[in-house]
Amino acid sequence: MSDFFKLSRNDEILEIVLNRPKANALDAASSREMGRIFAEFRDDPNLRVAILTGAWENFFSGGWDLNAVAGGEAYLGDFGEGGFGGFPEMTDLLKPVICAVNGWAVGAGFEMLLRADFVIAAEHARFMLPEVRIGIAPDVGTFMLPKLLPRQKALEILMRGRQCSAQELASFGLINEVVPGDELMERARAFAQDLLRASPLSLAAIKEAVLLTEKLDFEECYAALRSKTWPAFMRMLESEDAREGARAFVEKREPVWKGE
Repeated sequence: MSDFFKLSRNDEILEIVLNRPKANALDAASSREMGRIFAEFRDDPNLRVAILTGAWENFFSGGWDLNAVAGGEAYLGDFGEGGFGGFPEMTDLLKPVICAVNGWAVGAGFEMLLRADFVIAAEHARFMLPEVRIGIAPDVGTFMLPKLLPRQKALEILMRGRQCSAQELASFGLINEVVPGDELMERARAFAQDLLRASPLSLAAIKEAVLLTEKLDFEECYAALRSKTWPAFMRMLESEDAREGARAFVEKREPVWKGE
């Protein structure tokens, strides 16, 4: 347990609640702590899905703590193993991360969503990259948004610094579901439970392949796969889970995943 993060385990699901007054904004020290939390999630064989949310109705995360910025905290400082927010740069985290956005997601709080695997947002949630108004530029947003959206729309969000609604971002494909605020965690937990029905090795193989093929064309993807150099993918192919899934399908029953 931490002063700034509330952690709870629900069977194989880890829930991480940002709880840093007043807006769940992070400085370098709290970001490093968040990185340690996600590293422990990554390394715990009994945990399969993480849900990240905020402690209050008004803020998911206000991003980088401006008091730390004003105090001279470096833009390219040490924010921990997974970068700012604990997981965006953790490329060996091959388990699903769901962001349940309960309020404002501002700056780096918005950018976390661009590196999450799934985003479920409350109807009242709002999103903003205001960095240009304080004399800096988003990093993850600048890297990711032009890959996820048409260039002009990405630049509008990056350069105007205006707020966006959950419904607008859902229409762009950046949010999986928009739900009433009082149903947010119920829906996020149901989403996580649905992921638990899948083989953990299959989920890891998919996430690994997505990360490793982002810059490859179709032919290069198959050449890389056939080279057998993707550890998670090969574990999946050689596992008992692959055979168990086929048997369960034939026998019309739920599979029992062993993860080996």
